[in-house]
Amino acid sequence: MKKRSLVLAATAGIWAATALADDAADWRALYEEVQAGRIQPLETILDTLTDDWLGEVIKVEAEREDGRWVYEIELLGPRGQVVEFEIDAASGEILEMEGRDIRGMRRP
Repeated sequence: MKKRSLVLAATAGIWAATALADDAADWRALYEEVQAGRIQPLETILDTLTDDWLGEVIKVEAEREDGRWVYEIELLGPRGQVVEFEIDAASGEILEMEGRDIRGMRRP
């Protein structure tokens, strides 16, 4: 549990730095969507992802694609593989996965 909290804290810092580097209007729009409950907070998405998949979070981005918010999250797997997950921010559904040895990262 402590390890997860540290990962979440580190990830939140990465995400915040990325958001601040992006257009301020996009950051505010994302924040407002989370506050209004229209999209899920990053912490919820990460909890669900790491419950089902092995690996450490190494990169997080939030983007608007085709009118919806999408989280792009990269995990570093136990064998050094990197897998990117594209997740619908509203539903939490995994839209796409890219990388090698993806099955090796699935929790039993």
